[in-house]
Amino acid sequence: MARSGTLQVRVYASQAEIPVTGAAVMVASRGTDGKYQLISLQETDDSGNIKPVKVDAPPASESTAPQQMEQPFAAVDVWVEHPGYEVMWLEDVQIFAGQTTQQQVELNPLVAGESWTERTDVRPIPPQEL
Repeated sequence: MARSGTLQVRVYASQAEIPVTGAAVMVASRGTDGKYQLISLQETDDSGNIKPVKVDAPPASESTAPQQMEQPFAAVDVWVEHPGYEVMWLEDVQIFAGQTTQQQVELNPLVAGESWTERTDVRPIPPQEL
């Protein structure tokens, strides 16, 4: 039985989904002490993709048990940044054992003279109701 899942991230700009090459993508898990543990740091390729990231996750059987005390998935945060775009921070991206999570990330361009430190888009991902 799989004890890990896979995260695949694709970064693009605009509704035309133009791939963003060379974006920095950081994947980290948050410990019970609130500190982050780095899982992966990569740059996107010409298609806007990073290489698949393996993430430890609870067994899939836990997602089918009623009234499970623990969440039946791993949750990771994903940060994406590229010069000229606002930083995107996705909180609690869900990774299930034996599954691949496809995470699409749209970056919004900065206005001329604006700094990425002024514009960070934080998007919490609510847990799935299982």
